[in-house]
Amino acid sequence: MLITCRIEKSLVTGLEQVARKEGMTKSEILRRALREFIDRRTGSLTPWELGKDLFGKAASGRSDLSTDRKRIFREIIHAKAKGRDRFGSPGRPV
Repeated sequence: MLITCRIEKSLVTGLEQVARKEGMTKSEILRRALREFIDRRTGSLTPWELGKDLFGKAASGRSDLSTDRKRIFREIIHAKAKGRDRFGSPGRPV
């Protein structure tokens, strides 16, 4: 279905920039934005979906902490056992 909508030039410019950066079409971005807007208003999103962009990013800057926590923990333990911290610098003796 085709819908026509008038928007200001600054929104068009921002939409074009995001589309190029994300490698998406402008239509896909608009569909996703509209779907998210409607889902938020109708209560269709779970608490996880509402906050997923925020989880795991506060202190570490990493977005994979909740999904890869076991692998990351093993890497840290192995690095400490070799006398290195998780960044590859000499650590305290174990």
